Amino acid sequence: MAKSITNDGAQTPSESPVTSAHKESRAVRNDDHAIVPTDRHVLAQDRIKGLARRTFNKSVLSEIGGFAGLFALDAERFPDPVLVASTDGVGSKLELAIQLGLHSSIGTDLVNHCVNDVAVQGATPLFFLDYFAAGFLDPDVVQQVISGLVDACKANGCALLGGETAETPWLYGKSDYELAGFLTGVVSRPRLLTGDAIREGDYLLGLPSNGLHTTGYSLALKLLLHTAQYRPEQYINELGDKVGAALMRPHRSYLAPIRKLIQAEVASGFAHITGGGLTENIPRILPRGLAAQIDLSSWDPPQLFSHLAALGALEPDEMFRTFNMGVGLVAVVPADLLKKARLTLTRMNERSIVLGRVVRKSAPRITYA
Repeated sequence: MAKSITNDGAQTPSESPVTSAHKESRAVRNDDHAIVPTDRHVLAQDRIKGLARRTFNKSVLSEIGGFAGLFALDAERFPDPVLVASTDGVGSKLELAIQLGLHSSIGTDLVNHCVNDVAVQGATPLFFLDYFAAGFLDPDVVQQVISGLVDACKANGCALLGGETAETPWLYGKSDYELAGFLTGVVSRPRLLTGDAIREGDYLLGLPSNGLHTTGYSLALKLLLHTAQYRPEQYINELGDKVGAALMRPHRSYLAPIRKLIQAEVASGFAHITGGGLTENIPRILPRGLAAQIDLSSWDPPQLFSHLAALGALEPDEMFRTFNMGVGLVAVVPADLLKKARLTLTRMNERSIVLGRVVRKSAPRITYA
């Protein structure tokens, strides 16, 4: 019988297969470690200021370095406004990014994840805040991380309004750092998407992911680097790529296709497929008494997922609950608008998959056939 390994049951940070490759011994906390050298701190802050200004727009009323960021809401553009907020971290993917030195891509992951979370509610991203804590504040690493945040903020039309940078050697090894983000968006109340408009018979339209995105990395790293003992730089035929490249593909932003579908008035709801996979995320937007029926023959998940399943002897139920299986966003579309929705996506060179339909059913909230 195939064994089942849950994401929640993956190893602790100290047991991670990536950890030993880049972790140094933890610094002992004492008064000498409590002071960050002024030159490194100032240099890092100066670089952050220059980068963040690239994202500023007329709504930003403050400079980087104040006690709080100031942002003027455009009440004419968003009458009866509702603020929509999201926060996230990068999780275990950060360990591999540190080992490979791919610091800018991790910032892109973080911003895009938060953008998707507010966009599925119909909101426009306004501003982003970050928290960066390191065992050793290296201005070059800080600059690369913030550059990734800035590029993603600009691509999504939001401002990097501020953040916090800290050196905490008693918590992190010298090359370690933690990154978290906080995004605020806005939508006019009549245009807020809550899933209430979803009806029986609606179609579930999937948009492709770009690999794992930021979900399921504890399990993926365990299987690829520990169970299979692959090296990040090793090319694996079953993946069609080097291990590190396959794992570090950036988390997509779905802001553009979401906006197009909203403008075309063809979507009654959206689900961002993150932790919990299709199994847990689609039901989050379904009204009571409705469920999702997924047709497994409608798409072939990318090779990465089938190889992970083979390495861990994982049951389909566990795969669909842990990984996105090649689908990063699901749009719920009324049956009579499906053709128009798919045409809207095709015109912007966006591929779509008809995953299944919404059915009248109380439990389970999602079935695979």
